[in-house]
Amino acid sequence: MPDQGNEPRPSGADGDAPLPSSSEPSFTPPSRQSQRGLDWFIFFLADVQTGFGPFVAVYLTTQKWTQVEIGLVLSVGGIVGLIGQMPGGAIVDAARSERFVAGLAVALIGISALGYAAWPLFPIVMASATLHAAASCVLGPAIAAISLGLVGRAAIGERLGRNARYASLGNGVAAAVMGTCGYLLSSRSVFLVTFVLAIPTLIALSRIRGGEIDAERAHGALPHANPRAEIAKLTNLLKQRPLLVFAAAMLLLQLANAAMLPLMAGVVTTRSSDAAPALIAFCIVVPQAIVALASPSVGRFAQSFGRRPLLFAGFAALAVRGLLFAIVSDPYLLVAVQVFDGVTAAVFAVMVPLIVADVAFGSGHFSFAQGIVGTAGGIGASLSNVVAGYVADQFGTSVAFVGLAAVAATGLAMVVLLMPETRRRV
Repeated sequence: MPDQGNEPRPSGADGDAPLPSSSEPSFTPPSRQSQRGLDWFIFFLADVQTGFGPFVAVYLTTQKWTQVEIGLVLSVGGIVGLIGQMPGGAIVDAARSERFVAGLAVALIGISALGYAAWPLFPIVMASATLHAAASCVLGPAIAAISLGLVGRAAIGERLGRNARYASLGNGVAAAVMGTCGYLLSSRSVFLVTFVLAIPTLIALSRIRGGEIDAERAHGALPHANPRAEIAKLTNLLKQRPLLVFAAAMLLLQLANAAMLPLMAGVVTTRSSDAAPALIAFCIVVPQAIVALASPSVGRFAQSFGRRPLLFAGFAALAVRGLLFAIVSDPYLLVAVQVFDGVTAAVFAVMVPLIVADVAFGSGHFSFAQGIVGTAGGIGASLSNVVAGYVADQFGTSVAFVGLAAVAATGLAMVVLLMPETRRRV
């Protein structure tokens, strides 16, 4: 029987320290203008962020950079992005205006794109990569905080599903536009387009009415909370078993997931080198399409039936995907297997901020809690390619895929055995 909205268990035998269980007060729903402004902000922000994906390596290669120099830039960006997760969340929690933080981050990302395009010199590019990674650390928490501040906990599941849909659409459109610009013009044009796209992103952000973002709701705080209790609330948050278990589960998720597509791309290239670029493109597009179609339904399901069933589905789909990659040999069937990637992506695009919002309710540190989970996931992703690459070299790609599936199955077992339902009554 599905959960009917029970609170997470209080402290006792399992050692959890309970968060406040007071319900959220009623409020006026946000205007259509603010809702649509958030939609388009997320869409254009996805466009902006797409320019910093594989295009960086392509562009720097055309500028006669060595692979060591390119790897160093990418590594520095990855390290800053990893260690900046919790500080970025803390900045959003401390901010008086989440819109201002988000707008400043977008402006800095636009400047970093201009740095890549105008001055592809090592110190400038290194500074741009660092600036982009640091600014990105606050954007995810800021978007989640704005969403929570606008709609409240009662509607946050559906709102997060809507966020995931527009992010997926933005990624797809941006990949097509930037790929076309890079092919017809030059790889430098990708970063000029990224810089230009920062302008409509900021315009869309300005359409969100600041007065409709409740600051206490946005930070996961109870109304009129005592500021002197902040340290106690943060300590209490860090003792929450659901948060710690979920962070560990996200580490296992990314450890299993991050290396799957790169490994599969190598297999496709080996078996069908001529068709590899098109097949890999489809492998990226298929999950994005599923996320765009399914994410709002994921959010509604989570609000009605709870979080645990969806967590089970997300981990199970990842484990099945790894096993199928290990046994399927036809390159075209490998594309079909990517449907399972879409299921996992649609689930966790919504579940990560939603479960963190559940656990952090009443603490006032919603964004910091997101940083904890994001750091755990980043560690898993960083280890994934190294470990899977070593196993593939030593024992073959099939063994590597089975190993990644086993990690996903371990994550599923952890969620089944240790993760309580976090959906609260509202």
